[in-house]
Amino acid sequence: MERNKRIVLVSHCILNQNSVVYPLARAKGAYKDIIIELINNDIGIHQLPCPEYRYLGLKREPMTKEQYDNENFRNINKRIADDTVIVVKEYLNNGYEVLGIIGINESPTCSINGNKGILMEELMNILNKENIRLEYIDVFTDYHDGERSNEFIVELHKLIK
Repeated sequence: MERNKRIVLVSHCILNQNSVVYPLARAKGAYKDIIIELINNDIGIHQLPCPEYRYLGLKREPMTKEQYDNENFRNINKRIADDTVIVVKEYLNNGYEVLGIIGINESPTCSINGNKGILMEELMNILNKENIRLEYIDVFTDYHDGERSNEFIVELHKLIK
């Protein structure tokens, strides 16, 4: 059984830009440069669910964190965060290395740096309570494959090495 036991958690839209609110998608499908780099380094990819998609579906308007921040949406994010921590603990308890989380800068749900998104707030809160420390990076707000991808890949290498 060939497993290197190295995993990274990624925001949903890194693997599926089709779930991004119209017109903010920046790729036709996945962020190829990021995914190819993870694959080339034999890193397992755990895709987080998209809370915005779960809450409002595909035909939603762009919204701010403040607009999303209500009890129903928080509860969706708490459930996703709880489930994610169960997954992370299972990996860790079985000798895996969870290298970190890749978020989306300025996302109302998945931003990690600066003003944290709602999902990342909930996830990091539970991880902290469980004394689980993970590294993290955000995909740049203006990221596009081929444009600035080399700059991001340098940051990605710091996370996965």
